[in-house]
Amino acid sequence: MIVVTGATGNVGRPLVEALAAVGEQVTAVSRRPGGAELPEGVRHHRADLADPGSLRPALEGADALFLLFAGELLAGTARTGELLDVARSAGVRRVVLLSSQAAGTRPDAVSHAPMRAFEEAVRRSGLDWAILRPGGFASNAFAWAESVRKERVIAAPFADVGLPVVDPADIAEVAAAALREPGHAGRTYELTGPAPVTPRGQAHAIADALGEPVRFTELSREQARAEMLRFMPEPVADGTLDILGEPTADEQRGSPDVERVLGRPPRAFTDWAMRNIAAFR
Repeated sequence: MIVVTGATGNVGRPLVEALAAVGEQVTAVSRRPGGAELPEGVRHHRADLADPGSLRPALEGADALFLLFAGELLAGTARTGELLDVARSAGVRRVVLLSSQAAGTRPDAVSHAPMRAFEEAVRRSGLDWAILRPGGFASNAFAWAESVRKERVIAAPFADVGLPVVDPADIAEVAAAALREPGHAGRTYELTGPAPVTPRGQAHAIADALGEPVRFTELSREQARAEMLRFMPEPVADGTLDILGEPTADEQRGSPDVERVLGRPPRAFTDWAMRNIAAFR
């Protein structure tokens, strides 16, 4: 059995679907009720990773665990070592951690220190482990959905700075492979899209998928920061803006790892926009 934490999110949901589709027994873990939205046969368990003991019932009979930290846990409040002890004592043998590209590209960044600590705990866990380091998510564009629906407007900073954003469905497929297949233990995969795309370019892709014009407005860093602080901790907001505005050469370069694992190129942002355009109508 495979346990998937963060099972109702942009990566967890397609991961649960991918595993269920190939006949794996799956327990989907989230902090909120979500069983009604899951594929048939998938068990739901409500737990909070800030309380490792709450995950113990979900791990009974499991041999693999997908570990995703979100929200306030990204500020460093996760008891990762204790959580991994719980997993190991339950019989879990393999863990796949969803980390971040910046854990490698920005080794001194305060914003990603918790993620580096999560990685280190996984490496020391005694379990077979794999670490996924995605760049920016294509699904971050959902933040523009309301303004596109109401006003056909997208506002974002750093209009012409491009990053190879990754489709969460690609992350999910790589995670499914690492959870199910041999040959991934001890590997760290950097996951990106095929080529850099700017915020202005993303707006054009959404407009093309809609078949209607969408106006782009560039925000200042200060304006964007004020918006981000409404839903993320200050260090995470500042670190995110650093990446968006002044990416390193490695952060702007497409990684071959999606293709190495899946045997196909990663999906482009235009593909993501077409599949998800209903959210913007």
